[in-house]
Amino acid sequence: MSSYRDFLEAKSQLSGNHGFEPTFIPGFLFDFQSHLVEWATRKGRAAIFADCGLGKTPMQLVWAENVARHSGKPVLIITPLAVSQQTIGEAHKFGIECTRSRDGLAHYPITITNYERLPMFNSEDFGGVVCDESSILKSFDGVRRQQITEFMRKTPLRLLATATAAPNDYTELGTSSEALGYLGHVDMLGRFFKNDQNNVATKRMYGEAPKWRFKGHAELPFWRWVTSWSRACRKPSDLGFEDRGFSLPRLIEETHLVDVEDAPSGMLFNLPASNLFEQRAERKRTIEDRCRAAAELARHSDPVVIWCHLNDEGDILEEMIPDAIQVSGSDDDDAKEAKFEAFSSGTARVMVIKPRIGAWGLNWQHCSRVVYFPSHSYEAYYQAVRRCWRFGQKRDVRVDIVMTEGERRIMENLSQKSVKADAMFQNLVAEMNNAISLTADEDFRQKEEMPAWL
Repeated sequence: MSSYRDFLEAKSQLSGNHGFEPTFIPGFLFDFQSHLVEWATRKGRAAIFADCGLGKTPMQLVWAENVARHSGKPVLIITPLAVSQQTIGEAHKFGIECTRSRDGLAHYPITITNYERLPMFNSEDFGGVVCDESSILKSFDGVRRQQITEFMRKTPLRLLATATAAPNDYTELGTSSEALGYLGHVDMLGRFFKNDQNNVATKRMYGEAPKWRFKGHAELPFWRWVTSWSRACRKPSDLGFEDRGFSLPRLIEETHLVDVEDAPSGMLFNLPASNLFEQRAERKRTIEDRCRAAAELARHSDPVVIWCHLNDEGDILEEMIPDAIQVSGSDDDDAKEAKFEAFSSGTARVMVIKPRIGAWGLNWQHCSRVVYFPSHSYEAYYQAVRRCWRFGQKRDVRVDIVMTEGERRIMENLSQKSVKADAMFQNLVAEMNNAISLTADEDFRQKEEMPAWL
């Protein structure tokens, strides 16, 4: 018969450990990295939300090595395209054996592939799986996301690693929870959130999904639940360690308002677009003017990456900038990787790319100039900027945002999402530090008693 304590723990949704004690903690890890690897290995099914440049790659490699030794089976690390080769380079740098697989074959101790090739693999071949840049999961369509989730569910030990867990929507944390085998996304919404039905106008304006808000008194239990299976840090001191060696240079953001002479049809002046339809029309109407301004901002000798969103934008920019290369969706995987390598190595000076193609996982500390066409996705902006502005960058990073008057409300929306993203991380860190003792994998000091009225 279950005890009252068992009943309370089940209701709290705070899950215990599924892993083991690590046996391999190499000296090349920083103290905070060792702490996270040890915790994630004992947890067994865990998420590490660590900011760009804090060393997620060596941490997930060491976690994978521990799991391979413990289980006697290979561990699969899944990465975005072009990050696979970067991960192999890091592994060789640290003396960890791994092999890239393009055909579904498992290699001991660590196999590396990209998300697009996952259907080739059999989950039963692996003792553990790592999803690198796991926030990309919610960017996939439902079929692809379900494939990844199902693959992970059939693997005993699991690790998610990303910089931005859910930068502007707490409910997206359900994607991570579901992949790890805890509460499903729908179950999480039903437990902690209430659908705000009074958001029809906002949804039409920004083209977003319905808004969810916390149920009464559910916010604190929610963050306690999230920190029962995740750890978050934007700097080592978030975990109680010194920040020595981990400081960012300045980020200089400047908005360039492109003056478009012709107003939209039927209007005397250029005004901010009032809804998503008008914003899309504004983007297409002003494409030549915005690309010309972006090309002018790239007219120098330093490496620069230009982030656009439309195929026509990329084609025009590539034509306007003589030494630019464009990574487009029509390129095959090999062509994309070759272009990524050309920019990373300095062979190509200007990279033109869409955030959905290359904003996750790549390290471009050699570049300190960014040109960005805004969109409503805060995560796309955050990840795009963080390819360059990350720990290890030695120079101040300049971000030039090119927009028109009609896109002003897009920037206002991004600003609001930035505030919400900061609040999310603050809540994660606060609960991680203040309420860990309340999770189920800690000893409770106070004995539970059956209430007198039962």
